[in-house]
Amino acid sequence: MAALEEDQDDVVINPATMLLRDDDSDSDEVKMVESEQLRQHSLPSIDSTIVTRQLPSQGLSFQLWPAATTLLTLLDDHRRDPTTSPLGPTLSALESGRRLKILELGSGTGLVGIAAAATLGACVTVTDLPHVVDNLKFNAELNAAALGGSGGSVRVAALRWGEGEDAEAIGREFDIVLASDVVYHDHLYEPLLKTLSFLLLGEGGVVFVMAHLRRWKKESAFFKRARKLFEVEVLHVDRPCQGSRVGVTVYRFTGKPSKKLLNGVSVNGIL
Repeated sequence: MAALEEDQDDVVINPATMLLRDDDSDSDEVKMVESEQLRQHSLPSIDSTIVTRQLPSQGLSFQLWPAATTLLTLLDDHRRDPTTSPLGPTLSALESGRRLKILELGSGTGLVGIAAAATLGACVTVTDLPHVVDNLKFNAELNAAALGGSGGSVRVAALRWGEGEDAEAIGREFDIVLASDVVYHDHLYEPLLKTLSFLLLGEGGVVFVMAHLRRWKKESAFFKRARKLFEVEVLHVDRPCQGSRVGVTVYRFTGKPSKKLLNGVSVNGIL
């Protein structure tokens, strides 16, 4: 899988034209409007609906990216039948009669984290840059009814990748970390890996599940670096959507034994 990724030509997908399309649109172009958008996301497994507010005029962090809908579908499918779910082995190994504690990185609109809380009844912390937090809080509150029915909960916090102070404030007390479409800007590869190292290379055995839509060949640099630090495996691959040569891939990252922290200090000097 890695070799295939690294040998392909650049796909060159502009995120502004690969955000989730309006299901009722007759056009192939995304409707980019200045006003806020409320979008409904069905969760048939719990007979419920999540609503998220998008604010296209405020930037890409306020819009829905394709990989988020892949994780939404997988979480819904897992709730329906864990035995056939690509997430089944990972989530089943973590469940121990208590509510899962989940962290989402680069939450954007918060769809994935809210869906995880609703379908798994989990305690979820959704995070993004400080200027995105208000919209995350709005969306979490907007879905209070759906969360109340499942026993799940959503907390909102700011988390800048690579910032030790932010990471320490969040802590490591999670069972699983989720993210979708976070490998895009190459200047953020190292900060993201630093935050992942803090979360995954401790003694807790935290698992990272990431949905990713490949756009450029340069992204192979992130995966090459990641494979030096973590065990990386593919859990699921979507079929390409119309007009694209690639589909969303869902990865599972776990810490390599040799990279674990010793007395809080990384043996490879990353932290």
